[in-house]
Amino acid sequence: MNTPNENAKEPMSPIRETDDQSRRLAKDLVRTARFGALAAIEAGTGHPLASRVALATDLDGTPIILTSTLSGHTSAILETPDCSLLVGEPGKGDPLAHARISLFCTAVRIERESETHKRLRRRYLARHPKAELYADFGDFAFFRLELKRASLNGGFGKAFELQQADLLTVLGDEKSWQAMEEGAVEHMNDDHADAIKLYAEVLCKGEAANWRLSGLDPEGLDLVSGDRIERFWFETALERPEDLRKVLVELAKQARDV
Repeated sequence: MNTPNENAKEPMSPIRETDDQSRRLAKDLVRTARFGALAAIEAGTGHPLASRVALATDLDGTPIILTSTLSGHTSAILETPDCSLLVGEPGKGDPLAHARISLFCTAVRIERESETHKRLRRRYLARHPKAELYADFGDFAFFRLELKRASLNGGFGKAFELQQADLLTVLGDEKSWQAMEEGAVEHMNDDHADAIKLYAEVLCKGEAANWRLSGLDPEGLDLVSGDRIERFWFETALERPEDLRKVLVELAKQARDV
């Protein structure tokens, strides 16, 4: 005679297997986020603290924040660097039907005179130009929110657990990408505004606007116009910075032929 336990079925896991589609959705949510909810442990009390923070990303997709050292959430991540970040904007209807992702991070403060600070400042201000009014104040600091893992909810019944490798863009020769990116972005914005407009409005199907390139990386382009953000993903990730020019020319041609 079977016991009840022998006939019982294992409960079905709500977590789906991570695939390329879920990885792309996760990266897209992070790359296109203008802001997020930062969850940290309040300094001195140990109580959970949630704050809204403006966001940009580093070359590899790591979230960047700029905060005042006088704020509660800055004190929190300085005392306890482990924190979480929720991104994903709801649209019409039920807010729980829209994709969002919870990122498990460690906050790392960036030294003001470092090369990393220069890069993060440039990429952050390209996304949030009004922050130039206070970005260099003595009580403000940039942090990289180093990604550890994530919980992705793509809508009802679409839950995934992702690891660091699922979330970050592989840079290969990191120094070469860092050296190339600033000049490439400046050149495109100064000399090829027509191509950027094609990328945003034709390939990304964005609204007609004054689009600029805010950043690029081996996997794609970040395009901004005021509060609007579009992410264009390359069909295949680039292995070398030298491959970028050819791809951008081909994309402009492709857009003109549509």
